[in-house]
Amino acid sequence: MVGLKEELLKSIWHAFTALDLDRSGKVLSHNLCTVLNVPHDPVALEEHFRDDDEGPVSNQGYMPYLNKFILEKVQGNFDKVEFNRMCWTLCAKKNLSKSPLLISDEDAFKVWVIFNFLSEDKYPLIIVPEEIEYLLKKITEAMGAGWQQEQFEHYKIALNTSREGLSAWELIDLIGSGQFSKGMDRQTVSMAINEVFNELILDVLKQGYMLKKGHKRKNWMERWFVLKPNIISYYVSEDLKDKKGDIILDGNCCVEALPDKDGKKCLFLIKCLDKTFEISASDKKKKQEWIQAIQSTVNLLRAGSPPPHKEARQKRKELRQKLLAEQEELERQMKELQAANENKQKELETVRKQLEAAAARAAEEEKKRLQTQVELQDRFSLELEREKMVRQKMEEQVAQKSSELEQYLQRVRELEEMYKQLQEALEDEKQARQDEETVRKLQARLLEEETAKRAELEKWHLQQQQTIQMTEAEKQELENQRMMKEQALQVAMQQLKQLELERKEALEQYEEVKKKLETAANNTKSWKDKVAHHEGLIRLIEPGSKNPHLITNWGPAAFTEAELEERQRSWKGKKATSE
Repeated sequence: MVGLKEELLKSIWHAFTALDLDRSGKVLSHNLCTVLNVPHDPVALEEHFRDDDEGPVSNQGYMPYLNKFILEKVQGNFDKVEFNRMCWTLCAKKNLSKSPLLISDEDAFKVWVIFNFLSEDKYPLIIVPEEIEYLLKKITEAMGAGWQQEQFEHYKIALNTSREGLSAWELIDLIGSGQFSKGMDRQTVSMAINEVFNELILDVLKQGYMLKKGHKRKNWMERWFVLKPNIISYYVSEDLKDKKGDIILDGNCCVEALPDKDGKKCLFLIKCLDKTFEISASDKKKKQEWIQAIQSTVNLLRAGSPPPHKEARQKRKELRQKLLAEQEELERQMKELQAANENKQKELETVRKQLEAAAARAAEEEKKRLQTQVELQDRFSLELEREKMVRQKMEEQVAQKSSELEQYLQRVRELEEMYKQLQEALEDEKQARQDEETVRKLQARLLEEETAKRAELEKWHLQQQQTIQMTEAEKQELENQRMMKEQALQVAMQQLKQLELERKEALEQYEEVKKKLETAANNTKSWKDKVAHHEGLIRLIEPGSKNPHLITNWGPAAFTEAELEERQRSWKGKKATSE
């Protein structure tokens, strides 16, 4: 309530300073009670505003009355825009510049409300350069233009040389002059001011069109959604005239992305304790922006933190207060240093005077010392001459001794050099002996290795000779076997040829016998036909062989058993001979 009271006081202060309270104090109080929804008693109001000097209508008496009878009764259930518009109406006509501006009266009103939000908590109200830069940056970003930092720095330097900040009306003139919105039309500037007004004053964190699924008919309708720190309101259109409902946000709410379904894309879900809302954004980017904005709002509610722009304003104020305190501390330290410096200057002046007196005394003493020095110089000059002669003799003796010493040292150096050379020769000889011993050992080792290699080679040579001899014997044996096999092969070939001839002769005999049998069969058939023709009932009994029927490679019954046995014995005898 303290922060709300301070915000209200800023707007009331403009109206309060613009009115002649002796005539309009009752009007202001009545209007304040009306727009702030504060119950008031008309009779008591008239009593408070009596036409006497002791009443609260004086400048000294109105503010205590305002705090006690109006502001302390405010509950927060009022329209802030309507309250600010009432105060604006009372003060704008008197203070607003008559020169033409690039912004409308409505835009000027919004700038005035933003000024009250960003101004310092001291009266008369001003907005400091840091907050001016913050506001101009927000408007420039909303217009989609680039921020001219260098231009503002020049303006800031010019402003700091004359005063601490701007009043509300000077801020309106600055924005209305178009100094920081060159190249932008009135509509773009107006839309940018409205966007900043919605964010900073109406606490609108995000707004835009989306589709919402109904809870009863389950149909999808397009709604204009407005996100604030603890609520999401949705309207038929962006003029905010026909409100359709609210989504109350608290720390228990959550927002989740949903997959596309039922032909709807870019879906997400807002879960509250009592209801769940399905919403469809126009594209994936808008969907992600809304999810992040709602989640950030819920996180702030869980943490109990104020909206981002209010928290940022508080941090900027705390930073300025910290810098101001540091500056005051620095000024205090500078004053202490200056006072300490003045004390040091006084001490230095005292020391300087003391030094001057000491210098005068030192000059007198120096004069006396010089006189004494002249006397001592004359006395010591004679002694100096005597000492000079003595020193010359001593120098001659020292020179002679030095020459002898130099000769002695030269001899010592020569002896040392000879000693070093002798040492080096001994070291070389010792090293040569060591090298000779190493070479001798190496030669002995190489000789042993050569002897072992030679013995091993002789052994390998004997093994090779034995292997060659064994190979020759095996080769001779294999050659004999090959000759025997070739002979056996030739014998077998001859037998094969003989058998081929015998087969051909047997085949010729078979053909002759076959022809004879065919002739005999024909004759027999002819005879049988004749007998059957004459007698009809006679059945000839043909003679047959009692022996088993033999079949050989030369055909059926080519040999008798005796001939076949004779041939088998002949083959076995030839085979044994070949082996």
